[in-house]
Amino acid sequence: MPDQITSAADWRSTVSSNAVVVADFYADWCGPCKMIAPHFESLANKYAKPRKIAFVKVNVDNQGEVAQQYGVRAMPTFLILHNGSVIKTIQGANPPALTSAVEAAIKLAGPGAVGGSSFSSGGQRLGGTPVGGQRVGSGQRVARPISWDINQLVNAVLSFLGLYFVSLLSLDPYKSAEASRFNKKNPPAAAKPATGPGGRPAGRATFKTLNDLGSE
Repeated sequence: MPDQITSAADWRSTVSSNAVVVADFYADWCGPCKMIAPHFESLANKYAKPRKIAFVKVNVDNQGEVAQQYGVRAMPTFLILHNGSVIKTIQGANPPALTSAVEAAIKLAGPGAVGGSSFSSGGQRLGGTPVGGQRVGSGQRVARPISWDINQLVNAVLSFLGLYFVSLLSLDPYKSAEASRFNKKNPPAAAKPATGPGGRPAGRATFKTLNDLGSE
């Protein structure tokens, strides 16, 4: 809430102890003053900072000395002071102009003047990694994990091609594909040593016939 200026000394103390002062010069009988008052209070609640940014209301009928010092003749009049000097004057109930002027003046109060500025970053996870950015060091970011596995993709392509060629070369494509070793539903068969005549191990064939492919 804005502070009410109660005397010329109170005004001087407020101006000298704050980097930025936003003053609303008003009168109780002023309709536009009452209309913009809630907006002024909203800005005060958002931006006021003790010993940095002060929002005050000056009743021109009660504090004529202060009003005359700054030549206030119309209500409402808003004065924005930085280090004791007036840097902006706004006459009339103009909420957009007042908001723009206040936001510009807040930057003059120095770092940390704007509420919540210390929380403007995305935050950090355990281990010091920023949320969202995943930054590890200066100029370096962690690559996002790929959503698919390249090995699974290669295996799927090989299985498809194996089934395709077995089916293509067989007289009964459906049964051949069903019995093929490329079919993922078939468990891998235990390897058995090939035998030749008389039970002796036979040499490994260097190629397969169409019947061989069809029987797998």
